[in-house]
Parts: sequence; structure tokens; C-alpha cells
Amino acid sequence: MIKPLFQNLLVMVNGTEASINAVKYAVLMAKLYRSKVHAVYVVDTATIKQLTLNRIFIEEESREYEESLEQNGLRYLAYVDELGKAKGVKIETELRRGAIWSEIVASAEERHIDAILLGGSDHDSTDQKEINSSTFKSILLNARCSVLTVKERMIEQLYKLA
Repeated sequence: MIKPLFQNLLVMVNGTEASINAVKYAVLMAKLYRSKVHAVYVVDTATIKQLTLNRIFIEEESREYEESLEQNGLRYLAYVDELGKAKGVKIETELRRGAIWSEIVASAEERHIDAILLGGSDHDSTDQKEINSSTFKSILLNARCSVLTVKERMIEQLYKLA
């Protein structure tokens, strides 16, 4: 018998509208395919460390920024949990620290993920596209599972109907 393609899904959450849309898409997939959904937010300590080493941040600023990112991450993950519960889907949430792409790939391997969902958007700012493209490219190159970029234009309506 063939193993279902989407038993375990991982969604990268970064607080953007695109990543929240990817969560909604994962919720729909979970309902359709009876998948398990994992949402991961990564506190980008790798970039913070680089900024500190290059003397762009001082040590105290680094700690404050990291704490701020952690609080944001916890808030986003709580919201993701609510989105799942609203549609009867349990979403396991996880906050990690490190380089975003490597933590996403590591989490996917640890959890035997079948597909990583990344939020994509045609109307992101230029800065966000540059950040995402580097992160997304690294995930694409290093992931051992399928990677889906979610660009569903009707996701809000589909989520409401589910």
C-alpha cells in the first residue's frame, strides 16, 4: 500500500501575512488528508550573533532584540494554534533558535515531515523578498522532503468555508 503523501506537514511561521496564509493552507490540507500539522517559528540568533560580531549591535541590544523576537514568536504560535482549533485541527507549535533555514530543515528531519509549507506572496516588500529568497533557497536546497510555496489567492475564503 502506498503511504499517504501528506501525513506530516511543517509550516514555517515568521509573522508575515504570507506565513499565516500558509498555516491556513496547512489546516485545509490537514482536514482533507488527515495530516498532522507542525508550526515552527525560529528566533534568528544566527543573524543576531553576526550583527553583534560586526559591532552593529552591542551585547545588551542583542539580548533585547532576541527577547523581542521570542515574544513575537510565542504570540504568532499562539495565534496559529487558535487558527487550527477554530477548524478542529490540532497544530503542534515549536519555538526554535538558530539559523532559520537550518532549524526548519532540522525540525522537518526530526519529525519525519512529508512537506514543508512556506508562505509566498507577490506583494511582499523588496527587503522581505531578499530575506525570504535566501532562507527559502537554503530550505529548498537542504530539505529532504517536498517544499511547497503557498500562493493561494483565495485562501481566506477557503479557510472560512472549511
